[in-house]
Amino acid sequence: MSTRVLVVDDTVVFRRIVSDALTGVAGVEVVGTASNGRLAMSRMAALEPDLVTLDIEMPEMNGIEVLEAMSRAGMNAGVIMLSSLTVRGGEMTVRALELGAFDFITKPEGGNTEANLGYLRGRLLPMIQAFERRREIRTILSGGAAPPATEAVRPSVAAPPAILSRPARRLRRTGPPLVLIGVSTGGPGALAKLVPALPVDLDAPVFIVQHMPPMFTGPLAQSLDKKSALRVKEAQDGEAAEKNCVYVAPGGRQMKLAAGPKGEIRLCITDDPPENGCRPAVDYLFRSAALHFPGRSVAAILTGMGNDGTDGLRMLKRSGCFSIAQDESSCVVFGMPKEAIQAGVVDTVAPLDMIGAAIVKSVREVRA
Repeated sequence: MSTRVLVVDDTVVFRRIVSDALTGVAGVEVVGTASNGRLAMSRMAALEPDLVTLDIEMPEMNGIEVLEAMSRAGMNAGVIMLSSLTVRGGEMTVRALELGAFDFITKPEGGNTEANLGYLRGRLLPMIQAFERRREIRTILSGGAAPPATEAVRPSVAAPPAILSRPARRLRRTGPPLVLIGVSTGGPGALAKLVPALPVDLDAPVFIVQHMPPMFTGPLAQSLDKKSALRVKEAQDGEAAEKNCVYVAPGGRQMKLAAGPKGEIRLCITDDPPENGCRPAVDYLFRSAALHFPGRSVAAILTGMGNDGTDGLRMLKRSGCFSIAQDESSCVVFGMPKEAIQAGVVDTVAPLDMIGAAIVKSVREVRA
């Protein structure tokens, strides 16, 4: 079963290069193109694509307006946004992801056609594979017959979600608790539900690594701050962490925790190399918490591709940590949680709408 894709961009160059990047990918069929949002809506109604690559900034209807119109019309095609690496592009992309876009790609800047083609193909291929996997899982969970798998691994039906099952007394209680969250594909939408679920009296700082490039995490933090009782901000190098504040790792940089002269938590923002192909990386943050603040972490691994966070969780568990993973049915991509679960470093698996309560319960048991 092929994935039918509609390519939407207001420039001929990008319509061609995205179409060329998809051409020849196994299981993918480009069924059409559109040069603006209004035409895209018409083509979607006629062609019924499974997936749309959607430019953010276009005449007549921009990408956000198209997503809103798709929702009103009940169109359920998946959407991958194409965004410019600018502050405005970041703000609009975060909004698109909160509206349900599957993922995003930053448009290549400069370079020759061949290099840009390789970049787009390299980014699109794993996204499409993850999207196909999600389609299969959702078909199974809805009671329908699964389409033929297009990946090497066939889908398995998600296990029923588990609620808090191992007591947080396993923590060593070496100091006040802290909350660590790692997330990737599907993250802005997941965080938009999880962070507002955390109460104003959580009584712990929260540290988030969301895989994103520069100029995207600032708008993400601002959007979450407007929705949440807790203060949410993009982390700054050298600042002391405060209770009831959420710190988002800056895009394109690493974030780690270190002990200050009075034992306070200090944030260190570095240009250390990527880990697992990611910067910021979940493992990088988790490892620092295990080294400098053993026995104090409540950690959650949410939706995302790859295995970032598993090694860091392994270190946290050795030092005493309570760990939570998002369940398959509520994930956009069940990659990072699945890897952590299979590695045996997760205490409980829960749907997204139960993770906030699990974090609060764990934090309060650590303090007890």
